[in-house]
Amino acid sequence: MASGGYDLNLFTNPPDCNFLCSVCHGVLKRPVRLPCSHIFCKKCILRWLARQKTCPCCRTEVRRRKMVHVNALRKTIGRLEVKCKNVEAGCLVTCPLAHRKGHQDSCPFELMTCPNEGCTVQVLRGALAEHKQCCQVSTPQRCPLGCGATLGPAERGRHNCYRQLREAWSQRQERSRTLLLCLLRRMRKVHHTTNLIRRQLAQLGNFLEDDALLLGQGVPQEAAAAAPEGSIGAAGQGVQVQGAL
Repeated sequence: MASGGYDLNLFTNPPDCNFLCSVCHGVLKRPVRLPCSHIFCKKCILRWLARQKTCPCCRTEVRRRKMVHVNALRKTIGRLEVKCKNVEAGCLVTCPLAHRKGHQDSCPFELMTCPNEGCTVQVLRGALAEHKQCCQVSTPQRCPLGCGATLGPAERGRHNCYRQLREAWSQRQERSRTLLLCLLRRMRKVHHTTNLIRRQLAQLGNFLEDDALLLGQGVPQEAAAAAPEGSIGAAGQGVQVQGAL
């Protein structure tokens, strides 16, 4: 039968015999008193009563509903000084039994399993941070099958090379399609701008031709308007003389 009480070796000093369970011979854990006044670990007496309905000490008939918890005794035992369960690993801390679990939750000598998925290494809590920095499982690694993927600890178990390559190919096709559409839009914009410039140049050429014609037709009139008045009279007289002759 597994012990229901605390191991005697757990305590820094041998406990009083009144704190011992008559069934498991360990220190009482969650003590309960029977109607006959005998006290046992709750776990021990329940196991006993599952086979026999009498007190282990005096053989008096026992009813489970008549059992009572001895809380005062439980508190007294909780004040007993105990050693850390990791004493063999090097922890020298002692504390009251009631505070033992709190110490274990922070004891640097507690053996811990690496939290990285896939790593089964166990190290002391005090060295866990150092181990996590150099843990091979936590370091991203290349796929050993050669697909080129970089895998973290959580991805290695569900990695599929075929799916990885197919997704990479789909992503490249999508990027190529996006670049092609972007180039087509730019080419259309350049073509539109080129046509606009050609039309403007054609309009400018027509405008220059019209200006040249206007300038050519206006020069004789301007020259006549600019001739001296006397010259016109002299010319008129000359015409008359020639007529007379």
